[in-house]
Amino acid sequence: MSNRLILALSGASGQIYGIRLLEMLQQAPEIETHVVISPSARITITQETDYTLKQIEALADVLYRPTDIGAAIASGSFQTIGMIVAPCSIKSLSAITHSYDADLLTRAADVQLKEGRPLLLVVRETPLHLGHLRLMTQATEQGCTIFPPAPAFYNRPQTLDDMVNATCGRILARVGIPNQYFEEWLGVRERRPEFPAR
Repeated sequence: MSNRLILALSGASGQIYGIRLLEMLQQAPEIETHVVISPSARITITQETDYTLKQIEALADVLYRPTDIGAAIASGSFQTIGMIVAPCSIKSLSAITHSYDADLLTRAADVQLKEGRPLLLVVRETPLHLGHLRLMTQATEQGCTIFPPAPAFYNRPQTLDDMVNATCGRILARVGIPNQYFEEWLGVRERRPEFPAR
């Protein structure tokens, strides 16, 4: 079975999720990353982070132009373990839900669905109106996993990095990639002394 994973960054806020996933996947050399960064994502990256586009692109094993509709990942015959869109904009969610394959990101996502492979959409939007919720319902019915980047607090995160890492660790686990970036819930336990009651 192929160990190719497609990772797409669309234009939503929350670019750190896609970037951190790429950084984490550097620690999993058995996974070959195939990356698409949308034009809107490139703009958002410069607004939200101190990363340069070259730094992010260097994290990819294979990098594609969003307009490259003839790329390998546009075909179901190209074997992958699935695809993550992180962050996923409402525009991309809508296009994927309606099979509107206007670019490589949406075409690659459509391929995952038609081939029955995992497709995780890290939808980063709030608040949500009824149209958004209906799109997510329809996407789920078609085989997507909607994975809002809602932070966990049972692990007592101390920094923003803690929250981002835990979320990204759970995303990777959801596509079957073991990692040490999140703490499993092991049931109710005594309050740890380093976290006294307030």
